[in-house]
Amino acid sequence: MNNSELAKRIIEYVGGKENVSGLTHCVTRLRFVLKDESKANKEELEQLDIMQVIQSGGQYQVVIGTHVNDVYQEVMKYLGDLDEIKPEQEAEKRTMLEKVFNIISGSFTPLIPAIMGSGMLKALMQILVAAGVLSASSGTYAILSSASNAVFYFLPIILGVTFGSKMKVNPYISAVIGGALLEPSYTSLIADGKTDFFHIPVLLMNYSSTVFPVILAVCLYVLVDKLLNKIIPKVFKVLLVPMLSLMIVVPITMIVFGPIGIYTGTFISDMLTLALGKNAVLTNMFFGFIGIPTVMFGMHWALIPVIINNLSTTGQDFLLPTVQATAYAGAGAALGVFLRSKDLKIKEISFSAFVPAFLTGITEPVIYGIFFKFKRALIYAMIMSGLAGGLCGIFHISASQLAGGILTIPSYTPAWSFALSMAVAFLGTFLLVYFLGYETREKGQKSGTEETKEKITKIYSPAKGKVIPLNQVKDEAFSSGMLGKGIGVLPSDSNIYAPVDGTVVTVFPTKHAIGIRTDSGVELVVHIGINTVNLGGKYFDITVKEGDLVTSGQLIGTVDHVKINEEGYDTTIMMVVTNTDVHNEVNVLESGTVEKPVMEIL
Repeated sequence: MNNSELAKRIIEYVGGKENVSGLTHCVTRLRFVLKDESKANKEELEQLDIMQVIQSGGQYQVVIGTHVNDVYQEVMKYLGDLDEIKPEQEAEKRTMLEKVFNIISGSFTPLIPAIMGSGMLKALMQILVAAGVLSASSGTYAILSSASNAVFYFLPIILGVTFGSKMKVNPYISAVIGGALLEPSYTSLIADGKTDFFHIPVLLMNYSSTVFPVILAVCLYVLVDKLLNKIIPKVFKVLLVPMLSLMIVVPITMIVFGPIGIYTGTFISDMLTLALGKNAVLTNMFFGFIGIPTVMFGMHWALIPVIINNLSTTGQDFLLPTVQATAYAGAGAALGVFLRSKDLKIKEISFSAFVPAFLTGITEPVIYGIFFKFKRALIYAMIMSGLAGGLCGIFHISASQLAGGILTIPSYTPAWSFALSMAVAFLGTFLLVYFLGYETREKGQKSGTEETKEKITKIYSPAKGKVIPLNQVKDEAFSSGMLGKGIGVLPSDSNIYAPVDGTVVTVFPTKHAIGIRTDSGVELVVHIGINTVNLGGKYFDITVKEGDLVTSGQLIGTVDHVKINEEGYDTTIMMVVTNTDVHNEVNVLESGTVEKPVMEIL
């Protein structure tokens, strides 16, 4: 199916052109904002040549792969006669945290190709210089350097455009605000060391290659723009609003927000440097281990501005090498699945995921094509990425650019140490997946002792209330079954009960999720509410801790569902068997209660 036909089918299955109110795309997925998501046909979409369909944060996300831009262009041909399509038209119930990450991702995603292209060019130049093909003192080198450095030097201007667009103000005024920080009339003052604005002292600073000052400046511009549009008559707005915005925002930025932004970036960088200085091995190992889940949940966008700030201001970053370890581990997992699997569809998906991860460091095809489906491969990749991160800490490896992939290895310092660390991530994950398997249990494989195989484990509801099928809960990760088989409960009171005899293996710091393992090896998670991790433990009173033995029906805590609901969160309780595939049979019963089993496991 060509891209044009694929685009046509996608529009049809999201409910038609008239159901689309917004569309944008990132590195691997189309992000639709639909007027009515119930009109979309997820089952038909997933039969197309795509990786996954995800409903999250008010967006209907169709994961395409690294050729998403080609498909996006075809989709836009069908939607081209619509009014301006804005990705900001999102669901009202999006949490504040989701909104923040959406703004960050929307601001930095458009910059990634330019930054990666510049990084790849830097890496190529270093290879050519090392090979004696290019002289670092030549005009050719100077011209190529200007091409590779421009995106960083003019970051306040470029980021002004993207961040201004996400904040719904004029992006070109935002760019001018960023440009004012780099304009020669201002930068020429830096050599003098001091100046003033109407007798107000101005702390002169170099804002080239900075991130946070322009972000703070645009936030101020948002407030100023709203105020001016309210008080200035409509006939004068086109003349006065831009002029007054620049007159107000630029000086205040240079006097107040610019230095604050510089110090903010420096503080964050210093804290990260402090952590690396205290124990670089454990810090990098921790970031390496959580790297893949961080990308899965979109949390990596909190790190991107910090990494870019470090690269643009100091020329090096010590966290990025560990981040790259997750890409090499993902590439190893994808190659292992490709060589081990006999399923042609899985081979196609895994190979198409391997290529961008290995060559460019883009991991989303691996995450959605491999890790969401095969938890064992994910675990292996996390372990080896953590080990590689530890090696990055031992060797004090630093990055000089943001691009990833095999061709950029010479741009890391020391390069041989980086190559060795990434080899551990790549080969370690590949060997584990290839020889031990990528599924939790290969087809036909038995697990455990004969006694375990014959024993039936009965699992009961973790709360009183209405038991519902898992596919009816409003959380994509659970309802899709990718986390395992299970049930949902609409609780009728505040009590939480142990659903089975076993040992508490996990109580999340936020108390919203509890992991229990039975003597027969059944592992399950009780997850209380949807997105309730954002509450930070408020309204949760869990009375058990890791290592405690519990019996079925034992009261293990209480939760104030009323308060949680008032905060705007869904109080549905999800319970899943996370190692579903290692058991011969996992049967979800048609009904059940605290006293009557809801699942039986052989």
